Order: sequence, then structure tokens, then C-alpha cells
Amino acid sequence: MQLQEVAKSGFKSPVSPLWWHAAALSLLTVWLYAPIVSPLIQLWWQDPNYLHGFLVPVFSLFLLWEDRSRLTALPLKPSWSGLPIVALALCALIIGAASTEFFLPRISLLLLIAGLVVFLAGWKFLSAVSFPLLFLMLMAPSSAIYSQLTFPLQLFASRTASFLLNAVGISAIREGNVILLPTARMEVAEACSGIHSLFSLLTIAVIYGHFSEKKAAARLLLILAAIPISIVANAVRIAGTGVLIQHWGLPRVEGTVHLLSGWLVFVVSLALLFLFHSALHRLSDRKDGEGQGGAR
Repeated sequence: MQLQEVAKSGFKSPVSPLWWHAAALSLLTVWLYAPIVSPLIQLWWQDPNYLHGFLVPVFSLFLLWEDRSRLTALPLKPSWSGLPIVALALCALIIGAASTEFFLPRISLLLLIAGLVVFLAGWKFLSAVSFPLLFLMLMAPSSAIYSQLTFPLQLFASRTASFLLNAVGISAIREGNVILLPTARMEVAEACSGIHSLFSLLTIAVIYGHFSEKKAAARLLLILAAIPISIVANAVRIAGTGVLIQHWGLPRVEGTVHLLSGWLVFVVSLALLFLFHSALHRLSDRKDGEGQGGAR
């Protein structure tokens, strides 16, 4: 009797067709972007300046998992308007693959994900996952942004370093991004501009702020504070390198010592970020205490 009822009603798959579509599109996306993502992962692994890239997708996935109850409660409203975004992403992929521009194919992946989210779940769902999606941009910042920021950072670092060297009694003459010492000529190259450590510290500031702060304003202040901390710390590093060159000589400073100084300065930058957060907490507690005292 029961078998007859089932036969009459027909078999219904427990899996929604939407999830089949999502799975098929996910597999297609993986196949399409594997040649783009694979070199990016190799860059993270081989270059210490991009090591923070591993943290970015992990943290984005964690944000989605943390917010899963709210996301699953959202009504799914698929929209055909996601298809133009998908088309734009594919155009960006084709143009980027045909040129030497690496950022365009990588950013096209984010556009494709956004378009698929709209197509499968709707605009409200895209709004709900916008922050984890935008955070993925830190995986591979634009080369155009790098080129626009690198030279000004080189000039700032060389200018500040020469000032600090003169302040401690070492004669330093700056010519652009080159610092002339009495015993050597020190060039602040693109790799020493601090651009890589800046994006690394920004990434950590976002993650640290999420776990340590509930107030959006405090999280924003932590992110903003990471910018001057990283820039000034890099300038101090270059000045310290100049002091070592003056007293030890250029051959002893190159290589391992130079590499270790970069890691040391990054650790100091993290410590300064934590100290800034501690001072922010104390100031907030003091204001809360004064507010409660005034209320009484």
C-alpha cells in the first residue's frame, strides 16, 4: 500500500535543484580558475612578503561559517541580474589572460563569485557576504596600486631615514631614494619601500580587530593605525640599516642580517598595533568611567 502511494506521488529528490546548480557551477569555476589560483598559491608559499595570502581565504571562510545561522535564515531570491556580472567577470578573465596583467584575472574571480551569488541566491545574500568577499581582495592587491604607492613610500622612507641618521650623528645626504653615507651608498629599492609589510599588517589588523573588538569604530581605528605604524617602522628599519652599514660595513649587513631586520621590524609593528589597541581600550574605559560618574 505504501509502495503504491509512493509510486503515485512520484520520487522527490531530497536535494534541491539549486544546490545541484551551485555544485556544478563551483566545479566549473575551479576548472576555469585553476591556472590563475595555482601560481598565486605558489607566490604565497615562495615569497615571504605574500605569506599573509594564506590567511585571507581562511579568514573569509571562517566569517561565513561564523555567520552561518543568519545566512541560512535568509530567503533565497535568485536573480537573473547576476548573469551580467558573470559575463563581466569572464570578459575580465579573457582580457587578463591575453595580457600580462595578473590582477585582472584574479579580480575577475571575485566578480564571478559575486555574480553567481546574485544569480543563485539574490542581492540580499550578496550584501550579507559582502565583507568576506571584499576581504579576499587582500589576497593579491592590484599591481597598479603597488606601482602608485611604491615610489612615494620609497621617498618617505629615504627622507625619514636620512633625517634619523643625521639626528644620531651620521652624515647622510639624500638624493631621491638614495642615501649617501660616509662609507657607502644605500638605495631604498622597491622591495624596501614597505609596501608588502603594509598590506600584511593591514590583513592582520582586520583579523585581529574582528576577534578582539566588538565595536565597528574600534576595528576601523585599528585598520587605520596599521598604515602609519607600518610606514614609520619601515623608515626606522632603513635608518637602522644605515647605522649598521656605517659601523659594520655593507657586506656584513647584506643577506641574512637584512632579511632578519625585516622580520624584526614586522614583529615590532605588530607590538605597536597591540599597544595602540591597549591605549584605545584604556581611553574608552576612562570615558565610560567619566560618563558613569557624571550620570550619578
